[in-house]
Amino acid sequence: MLLLVGLGNPGREYAANRHNVGFLAVDAIARRHGFTPWRSRFQGMAADGIVDGEKVLALKPMTYMNESGRAVGEAARFFRLAPAEVLVLHDEIDLAPAKTRVKTGGGTAGHNGLRSIEAHLKSAEFRRVRIGVGHPGVRERVHGHVLSDFAKADQAWLDPLIEAIAADFPLLVAGRDSDFMSRLAAATAPARPPKPARPKAADATPSTAPAQGEASPAGEPRGTIGAALRRALDKARGRGD
Repeated sequence: MLLLVGLGNPGREYAANRHNVGFLAVDAIARRHGFTPWRSRFQGMAADGIVDGEKVLALKPMTYMNESGRAVGEAARFFRLAPAEVLVLHDEIDLAPAKTRVKTGGGTAGHNGLRSIEAHLKSAEFRRVRIGVGHPGVRERVHGHVLSDFAKADQAWLDPLIEAIAADFPLLVAGRDSDFMSRLAAATAPARPPKPARPKAADATPSTAPAQGEASPAGEPRGTIGAALRRALDKARGRGD
């Protein structure tokens, strides 16, 4: 059995925060793989499913970030799970946006959610999926950075990343962490620009297609909010799955 933990803070005001990217990822995994509906359990919201023959319990602690370990510890003790059977998805300021790394053990790098989990499991030897959200540049701005919403520009990498985490989650279940990271890197790699075509003297008609960022025919700006954040906000308002 695998205990899959997404870290974040409960409440509508935090739903689109960088600190809640673990919630976004676990929601996408549960949706993609047909988990049961979310229900209150272990001081959090839990859903379970079967992925490639392995039972998985997804858990979103509702204790707020600093006390995440209370929920994780309770679930781990109930199912008698070893730390190695716990997988935590969380935001990582020491990685550039869209960069993702998987590791087992190590320090907490100041992440209070990880620190709490380590204390309640009495071990640091649990697996982590570190989802990069970038660093604001100075230590004094870290708190505000992680508790701020993703910027509009982040949607270019955030939606493909969340969907890739969900689609390739079976690789994590199978312990193929390197393959998982490779798949995510490919999913978020910037598209290569096409080779410039040779100019044609007879074709001087300018393109009439709207430029990136222009208004749509309905008058709304394109790409104002990504699908992942829209689902998170809908869930926080009580309209999600």
